[in-house]
Amino acid sequence: MSYDLMVFAPEAAPRKRAAFLDWYEAQTEWPEEHGYDDPALAAPALQAFYAELSQEFAPVSGDTPEELESGADYTIARDLIYISFLDWDKIDQAHETVYRLAAKHALGFFDVSSDIAEVWLPDNKDGLRVAHSD
Repeated sequence: MSYDLMVFAPEAAPRKRAAFLDWYEAQTEWPEEHGYDDPALAAPALQAFYAELSQEFAPVSGDTPEELESGADYTIARDLIYISFLDWDKIDQAHETVYRLAAKHALGFFDVSSDIAEVWLPDNKDGLRVAHSD
């Protein structure tokens, strides 16, 4: 089991919670007609985010113990990056880093593994705010 987070282009996602969750479900059916491992296909802010995050959490390309302990599995679409962290000992570090970089790059942040499915959106003060519910 993995610890999953997602960042997304805020202009691509609905603002209301129920609509966002429907959008999320549709996006994670992976409907785009391309592979999901090429960051060049993502929006520019997502590419910049990926370039920074992958320096700290390298993409897992196999299943060696070293990779599983330090890396992450990235699924990259045009408007989102879904990240699975395999080492549960690093979830606090993963959450903090993804949240910080999402704010830096003005991306939305979705804590997929959270029991309450928390969503944050960029605000105008170079940070993130909790998205409003319906």
